[in-house]
Amino acid sequence: MSEGWPKNPKYLSKDLQRVDAHDKVTGKAEYAYDVHPKGCLYGQILRSRWPAARIQSVDLSVAQKMPGVKAVILIQKVPREVRYYGQEIAAVAAETTEQAEDAIRAIKMIAKPLPFVVNTIDALEEGAPAVFEGQSNLSKAKIRNKGNVDQAFNEAHAVIELAVSTQVEVHHPLETHGNTIDASGEEITCWASTQGITSVRGGIAKALDVPNNKVRVKMDFMGGGFGAKFGAGVEGVACAQLSREAGAPVKLMLSRFENHLSVGNRPNSLQHIKLGADKNGKLVAFDLNGFGSAGFASGGSSAGGGGGAGIPAPYIYDVRVQRSSQIGVAINAGSARAFRAPGCPPASFGIESAMDELAVKLGMDPVELRIINDPQEIRSKQWSQAADRFGWKNKYKKPGSSPGVVKTGVGCAGSKWAGRGKGSSAEVEIAPDGTVEVRCGTQDIGNASKTFMTVVAAETLGISPELITARVGDTTFPPSGGSGGSTTCPSVSPAVKDACDNALEALQEASGISDLSGANWKKACARLAPNPIIAQGKWKKGLSGSGTGGVQMAEVEVDTETGFVKVMKITCVQDCGLLVNRLTAESQMNGGIIMGIGYALYEERVLDPITGVALNPNFETYKLTSMADTPEIDLELQNMPERGVIGIGEPATVPTASAIANAVANAIGVRVLSLPITPDKVLNALSKVPAPEESIPWGRVASLTAQGEFIDLNSKEWIV
Repeated sequence: MSEGWPKNPKYLSKDLQRVDAHDKVTGKAEYAYDVHPKGCLYGQILRSRWPAARIQSVDLSVAQKMPGVKAVILIQKVPREVRYYGQEIAAVAAETTEQAEDAIRAIKMIAKPLPFVVNTIDALEEGAPAVFEGQSNLSKAKIRNKGNVDQAFNEAHAVIELAVSTQVEVHHPLETHGNTIDASGEEITCWASTQGITSVRGGIAKALDVPNNKVRVKMDFMGGGFGAKFGAGVEGVACAQLSREAGAPVKLMLSRFENHLSVGNRPNSLQHIKLGADKNGKLVAFDLNGFGSAGFASGGSSAGGGGGAGIPAPYIYDVRVQRSSQIGVAINAGSARAFRAPGCPPASFGIESAMDELAVKLGMDPVELRIINDPQEIRSKQWSQAADRFGWKNKYKKPGSSPGVVKTGVGCAGSKWAGRGKGSSAEVEIAPDGTVEVRCGTQDIGNASKTFMTVVAAETLGISPELITARVGDTTFPPSGGSGGSTTCPSVSPAVKDACDNALEALQEASGISDLSGANWKKACARLAPNPIIAQGKWKKGLSGSGTGGVQMAEVEVDTETGFVKVMKITCVQDCGLLVNRLTAESQMNGGIIMGIGYALYEERVLDPITGVALNPNFETYKLTSMADTPEIDLELQNMPERGVIGIGEPATVPTASAIANAVANAIGVRVLSLPITPDKVLNALSKVPAPEESIPWGRVASLTAQGEFIDLNSKEWIV
């Protein structure tokens, strides 16, 4: 049995095309929406038309008698309170989508509308409507302290203060959330669009009160998931219950409008930052006072806090003395869920904006300031490597000194992420004809799971990838975890390698052939007839690692007459641990950067404060980065096999918006203090119109967070 990854690989770290690329581009790939069992019905959900109300009664009787309707259910018992526009109340299943929609409209409700608040700042005010009756809208403050902060600022050579904000970003994968479920018999099958087939199985089994082994979840392909597609969700449970009641399969896929309202978001943040340094640029003091909202789940009753309480500060930089106080604020809006690198993009925007402002005050190059204060060995080198690749020294100029109407500017930012592996299992089957099937109960959420499994198997077995078929997305396969936290590749790759090592050993023993290279492979396999070899494997310590560093630099053009920002180039230098497949790793980096551009310039949920209704719930008004908006992306992926496999799905998106924001400030000489950086904000900054962040009563916010959960950073290591 071999140990560790090979030093001179044949397939690892090379460019293997996605093994399922043909199925995807030809339309052969089958998604949850494409599955249509015989007799399949269509599900629809009745949602609250009030941002806050007491639902007193729901009459399903008319809907139950309508043509084509086979099942009508209450999602939760009444009377009950709803806390946001779009919250789920009831569901129907009918023979056609139109019949289901008609039945939804026929459901009668009696409700008492309640006062509501959808603006985070308004929810802070005394007398603001309480999202949870009798409770504060504010979560318990998270307070961290290390050293005497006030004294450190008094002794600092240079101190800057600024207030910044980041927006609510909504989960909008190209494939909306949903399932096709057949719960009509004793055995239940669910075709899900999910990041966690095992957690979906558990949710469906619990909802229907059946053993887990009676539920099978399948997902061969899915159209994206960024952290919100774990578990069955309300829509999945409703689909299963409708199928059980109707005695037929049901397809319930959310519309784009529903996806916008109810499946989760990246919380907003408002951050007041104070940063000090000595005359050499070494950071000596940091202070953060912050708040934000994850929606109705982030109030005083929440265990997890909310947007403002989830920011890792001061993110990647080493500060001798630091203090932070953060609270979550409840509002009448859909709740947050994990969103690619939770907490880190807003944290990056805050600290990287402050670092650039401090560099200007010190008269230092922003890259040099970061090198001085970056404690991570790999990333501290990447700043210079990225600068050389990008041409930083030639491009960086004094902020605002670019001539002409269309000004150019450059900016930089860094990132970190864990990306560690954890328990996973895999199975390898070697057939007498020499072909191999690798199976794992993981998912492919766009991270090319089937491809990297194929690469690992080909490398370990010493055979061509063409002989291998990788299968994922089935709860009958050996169990693995959910695909989140950049853990899939470092969890699954070692398990596949272990299974292949065990299969090789079994093949050598069964065939009597120890050298399985070349023609001996098929000769050895032929001796197995008629039975294949099936071997199990599991995640092993030492084959995967943890902790990646990355640096990005951005170049922009800003039209000072229109306020339009165009990103011209992004350079990214990223540590990847062992690169399993370079081509798909580059794809992940490109995707993360493109998402970061959307966060910087386009994406933002807009709620009407008068009605509580979402004003931009579709791709016409909720803007995503298009091909026309995508700049040149220059990647340097640093292959470090000795570190083992490390996940990189998340760190790529963390610093992009920060680098772009710093580039805009460098171009026009003034800082846009909030994301997204829209043309009106650019023009207001140039006209010196005060930003909303500057008018927030930060003193009052500080008083609200004076009591809370206190962590003394002097007494324990603080690891984010």
